[in-house]
Amino acid sequence: MVEETLKVLAVKPGGFYVDATLGAGGHARAILERGGRVLGLDRDAESLGRARERLAEFAATLDVVHSDYRELPALLAGREAPDGIVADLGLSADHYLEAERGFSFRLEGPLDMRLDRARQTTTAADLLGTLEEEELARIMWAYGGEPAARRIARAVVRRRRSQPLRTTIDFALLIEEVKGGSSHKPARVHVATRAFQALRIAVNDELSGLESFVKDAVLCLKPGGRFVALSFHSLEDRAVKRALRALTGRCTCPPAFPICVCGEKPKATVLTKRPITPGASESAANPRARSAKLRAAERLVP
Repeated sequence: MVEETLKVLAVKPGGFYVDATLGAGGHARAILERGGRVLGLDRDAESLGRARERLAEFAATLDVVHSDYRELPALLAGREAPDGIVADLGLSADHYLEAERGFSFRLEGPLDMRLDRARQTTTAADLLGTLEEEELARIMWAYGGEPAARRIARAVVRRRRSQPLRTTIDFALLIEEVKGGSSHKPARVHVATRAFQALRIAVNDELSGLESFVKDAVLCLKPGGRFVALSFHSLEDRAVKRALRALTGRCTCPPAFPICVCGEKPKATVLTKRPITPGASESAANPRARSAKLRAAERLVP
């Protein structure tokens, strides 16, 4: 949804923008081509290296930093306030195409799933190999909405007593055994999708601090600056929605209070009453984009 993102950001030549999840560099390239200056962040040092190569022609107007987007306020200390910030919260296509990263249930590779292999030590295999059945079930239900969470967790614990799950295909086949159906047949929702998503979120602690990041990002902007977030599952989207709503100055006093004493004032205007979603043509060309939701806000004058 690059065009939709650019339209909302209203990129201007010479403006300063932050791509908080640089990934493959698609959004950053589009901003740079329109004359913007970009600070690109990513937790994944390997993705950063590729993005730097792909965007080498823009070296004069691109600054790339290996960092978690939740560290944004510290990274912007001493810099000018951005005209816009974009956060694409989904994985990049590169992650799914690299079997050794362990994100894909279609490609055989180690059960890794770490976004930052330089700093993170706990892998998906570690969680599957050590967590209690109840905790595994909680993760798959809470982060993936997996209806067979308890049965899958029970099967994982049973399996590891004799042989640990080592590869993505091992785990996908176990899910197939529990839920029925082939893990390789084309389907709108793959039988392993929810469990893999949940495990990835847990490995990378993806939801922790997300609402705080959204609020921080908006408050870091120049007055009139814009923030855009692209989410790919309901947990992310709800967190973004809550954070943006909190910035609109709604009273936070308990309902029993006769008058407002919280002093909340609007800090931003939400630009998307309903999330923007991809059109039919984009969903057909890129099936991974079909669940995308774009929400945006504009910073008000303090």
